Amino acid sequence: MTLPGLPLRLTLPPIQSDWAPPVVPALWGRLPDEHATEAPPPQYHEVHHEEKHHEEKKNDKPWDDHQNQSQQVIIPHEEQKKKWYDLTPERKKQLAIGGGLLAGAAALGAGYAVYKHSQKSEEEKQADVWSLQSWLKDAQWRTEKYHKEGPKGPVTWILVNGKDIPKHAIKGGEENGELLYISRFYIDGSIQVGKASPRFEKGALVGYGGEEIAQSTYEILIGDIRALQWVDYRGQFDINKLNGRPVEGGNEADGTPLYIIQARFQGGVHPGKVSSKLGGGMVSWGGGEHQVDEYHVLCYH
Repeated sequence: MTLPGLPLRLTLPPIQSDWAPPVVPALWGRLPDEHATEAPPPQYHEVHHEEKHHEEKKNDKPWDDHQNQSQQVIIPHEEQKKKWYDLTPERKKQLAIGGGLLAGAAALGAGYAVYKHSQKSEEEKQADVWSLQSWLKDAQWRTEKYHKEGPKGPVTWILVNGKDIPKHAIKGGEENGELLYISRFYIDGSIQVGKASPRFEKGALVGYGGEEIAQSTYEILIGDIRALQWVDYRGQFDINKLNGRPVEGGNEADGTPLYIIQARFQGGVHPGKVSSKLGGGMVSWGGGEHQVDEYHVLCYH
């Protein structure tokens, strides 16, 4: 991919077909020098007050201005796994000024809906975007690895966009004669588990905060159902009382694991979530989130 005179490579693979360089330049970076045309030798000159002021103004751009900036700061893989609030104030400033939040901001600009983002403080928005881009990078890495090397276990989470359900998606339920699959996506510092179907407006739905939330960029669980089983459970979840090893689906913002369930509700069977901190299983339906007492937990055979 090139812009006039600039050969480019992806720094974060696009999940939408229209994420071209002019639309989301934060996801693209210059290719190494061997791909570029010969540049004139550098010229050195004294930096005057006006030029210093111009350089300072360049750093005054908003941290989420992904259209007019590129990432200048390096983010080690292990650092991206950290919570935003665990970083030092100095490092947060470096990331904000150096474009370290632009990949997440670009996802927002391309249509990813973040839960109540406009109602949050600037610090909360930065934490949200940091966690979003961390999930996106991990999800894209998993997806690329699966397509290159094939499955490494009974199940894999694959990043998709829209209503394109991938082959070997695990069936999690049905409603009105149509299959429902198991999905998850980033919300408010957490990875929430829900359902996916081609008939949903955006492709995926999860329950969170009492609401049913739609998203067009999400992960879907694929794998070999012969290596899995649905185990009956009732009431508040205790992993020590479960007759099986559950498939981990996601996590709450505080790190509490979320597991995958299916439950009967309103005439259908719906995929959902459960954890030790919830009063029972949770499924979304009709715009809301609902607790169920009897459900099945997805486990390995």
